[in-house]
Amino acid sequence: MSETIEKDPLSPENEIPANELTAEPADKLAKLEEELSIEKDKHIRLIAEFENFKKRNARDRIELLNYASEEIILALLPVIDDFERALKAEPDNEGMKLIHQKLLSTLQQRGLKAMDSVNTDFNPDLHDALSQVDNGNEGSGKVIEEVEKGYYLYEKVIRHAKVIVGK
Repeated sequence: MSETIEKDPLSPENEIPANELTAEPADKLAKLEEELSIEKDKHIRLIAEFENFKKRNARDRIELLNYASEEIILALLPVIDDFERALKAEPDNEGMKLIHQKLLSTLQQRGLKAMDSVNTDFNPDLHDALSQVDNGNEGSGKVIEEVEKGYYLYEKVIRHAKVIVGK
């Protein structure tokens, strides 16, 4: 039988230097901590991105609901204009006044608001200038007359006012 000689694990030749024992686990630990930090950062960013998505989605849904009626309201604006012209021609017609008021109040409940343009400064974001009239210094750059009324749907301009501006 052969004899096997066992090596002593505690012998000095089998000894691992102390700097290798401490350096390797420390490097591994630092690397793991760095990976954990990166993953935590990714997780936090993902959560923030999801929260932003939810907020943006809710805002878009509200906007869609608010402006879904824009097309039908735009189609009804000429009817309102016709009512106003008819009421100027026949101011005593109570039936037309009632229908006009009912139509306006229904559309106002849906976010429609008439624009007040006369005696305000001309604003190209709100007004379409049809012409300029010499009105002296008092009306320079101001809207003198409103030919066609402008309207807002909530805060959005859906029809610019057609106006005559003083120069």
